Amino acid sequence: MKTKFYIGPAGWSYKDWDGIVYPPKKDKNFDQLKYLAGYFNTIEINSSFYHPPAMKTLASWVRRVGENPDFLFSYKLWQGFTHKRNSFPGQHDEVTVKSGLDVLRDNGKLGATLVQFPWSFKNTVENKAWLEKVLDKFKEYSPVVEVRHQSWNEESFFDFLNDYQAGFANIDQPVIGESIPLTSFTLGKIGYLRLHGRNYKNWFGKDATVTSRYDYLYDKTDLQQIRKNVENMMENSSKIFIIYNNHYRGQAVANGLQTMFFMDNSKINVPQSLLEHYPQLSSIAVPVDIQHGQTDLF
Repeated sequence: MKTKFYIGPAGWSYKDWDGIVYPPKKDKNFDQLKYLAGYFNTIEINSSFYHPPAMKTLASWVRRVGENPDFLFSYKLWQGFTHKRNSFPGQHDEVTVKSGLDVLRDNGKLGATLVQFPWSFKNTVENKAWLEKVLDKFKEYSPVVEVRHQSWNEESFFDFLNDYQAGFANIDQPVIGESIPLTSFTLGKIGYLRLHGRNYKNWFGKDATVTSRYDYLYDKTDLQQIRKNVENMMENSSKIFIIYNNHYRGQAVANGLQTMFFMDNSKINVPQSLLEHYPQLSSIAVPVDIQHGQTDLF
């Protein structure tokens, strides 16, 4: 079975990427999304977690990645379905989210819908019933479930996901207490690996910020271990998403490019500004010196 890899970062709009991921000097028409789609074939939309994007916004994103025919988005489901669980969202919220997902799906740009729950979402009868309702609502949008608590790591849960043809997000995170460890399961139509970094100091720190929690650069030894997990996933999946969420100062982009190299051992295009900040990329890089505009790789 030949496996197609979709490798990319979680998100693309980060101020601390300026001058590192994005060129230090940009013209007024510079487009961050279009630029990244010149290097990666997927990006995880995570702004959708905070507010479902409007249909016209998603249509714009589809157009802006159009020069990469292989590009697929992963869409992170709105938090009303995963984190704010006092009452289940109503029909209006469901229609709002689905109308945006339809834009991606109908244009052939939806790879997966990430249904990500927090560590506090444990394997209980009530929570499983909630998850069942979510999957029933979004079963037509290639759902992939991310859970962070170890209580879900049991065969009956994976059978449950299989019944809904849902995928499972294997995650790399600091394994503290009852956190779920890195696994290599493939369920449903696709395999999914989401890498948060291994910043043990800040992961549950009371003063930690979103930035400091995801401040971690995977080294070569880490990446070789991750590659072994991906190889295990390849046995049962023809399509695997590998998403880096260690976004601080473009570390997700650096590690994503390294992973692309590890998967086929062919040198890849690397932005010159990124290479200057992460010189360890030089061994895998065909430097692309972009100072004022868009990359043109297709």
